[in-house]
Amino acid sequence: MFEVIFVEVLDKLKILSDAAKYDVSCSSSGSNRSNKKGDIGNAHMSGICHSWSEDGRCISLLKILMTNYCAYDCLYCVNRSSNDIPRAAFTPQEIVDLTINFYRRNYIEGLFLSAAVYKNPNHTMDLLLQTVKKLREEENFNGYIHLKAIPGADERLIEMAGKYVDRMSVNIELPSSNGLKLLAPQKKREAIIKPMEMITSKLHEKVEEKKKYRSTPKFVPAGQTTQMIIGATPDYDLNILKLSEGLYQRYQLKRVYYSAYVPIGQHPNLPTISAPPLLREHRLYQADWLLRFYGFQANELLDEIKPNFDMAVDPKCDWALRNLHLFPVEVNRADYEMLLRIPGVGVRSAMRIVAARRFASLSYEDLKKLGVVLKRARYFLTCKGKYYGENSINEERIRYQLTLGDPVKKNILGGEQLSLFSVYPQLAPPKENLFTIVREQS
Repeated sequence: MFEVIFVEVLDKLKILSDAAKYDVSCSSSGSNRSNKKGDIGNAHMSGICHSWSEDGRCISLLKILMTNYCAYDCLYCVNRSSNDIPRAAFTPQEIVDLTINFYRRNYIEGLFLSAAVYKNPNHTMDLLLQTVKKLREEENFNGYIHLKAIPGADERLIEMAGKYVDRMSVNIELPSSNGLKLLAPQKKREAIIKPMEMITSKLHEKVEEKKKYRSTPKFVPAGQTTQMIIGATPDYDLNILKLSEGLYQRYQLKRVYYSAYVPIGQHPNLPTISAPPLLREHRLYQADWLLRFYGFQANELLDEIKPNFDMAVDPKCDWALRNLHLFPVEVNRADYEMLLRIPGVGVRSAMRIVAARRFASLSYEDLKKLGVVLKRARYFLTCKGKYYGENSINEERIRYQLTLGDPVKKNILGGEQLSLFSVYPQLAPPKENLFTIVREQS
């Protein structure tokens, strides 16, 4: 039983907004709630997030925990019950008042609300439900709301909350079941997967209902997301990427977020690192993008022989270097799918190439105008039969050219691995992980 210390709301805000910074599963809404007379706020399709938009605008959310009092003692978490940190808890009404006041002052455009597990999952989820229900029904707030579903809570509470929010996330936290047992023994993999399944089922149900009844009430219209902590356990990148691939396929997640483990304490079960593995996190995001938009599969990017990403080159370049028999590609003849696999060619530039070459053969100079990054692409393509790479098609030479001038990459290539990234030993992959569940249930 926790003793709640009553402090001023602003003091609570300072504590609980800082505690929320470790949750990265928050982004553009992709939701569009139409306004009704008397409502305030609007969740626009252009998105509400806590970062910068492409045109430089800062899109703001009130991103807080309801409480950082936690019944769990997860070793990787700053809010774990054994950690000696300042604690605070908002009431549902306090969060409602903060959200409305901040919105009226144009500080925010929406709310991202999560919570540590206070007392038990059901009690916590009920408090979150009270909050979003008050915002929608009592304050007529129509802005964007992203809510964290609490694993282990009654599905009825999660389902009710889904009627009031735009997006929900159920955090996997660690990529493998062995990792959960090692660092978060109070959390069970079934409790994490179960609400994901329920949300997916309800989303499908609402789609079918919408075909029959135009007035079908919304349920999590912006979909669901999840988050994984990277580097706290010795899981291979291959295991992590396969898990993400399975989640996208089975649960139609909008995003899987990867959060580099922040060393916040010492324990025999935790890795000994001085800084988060940020480059590894970046590589996983790049690979995730290839899964979602470029037609790649996890087992193409990594395999049992090479289970971790190369820190020196991005995953697409690394794949191309290991498959040089497919290159160079003639841009005036290659199909769209193959154009996407050329390093330096993105989705937009591939579409522009396909459209432009209908009228005339493209020259090397045309490619830059179409958005192709030639400093990478030139080693993997030809224009009108001419190859523009400085050297012959040779993996070592191309790899050297791609990393030339980058001191970090050159250092890695030279054999001296930076300590920041030497965080995951070459251990055997866990035999049982959350991805196994996904495959078994498919």
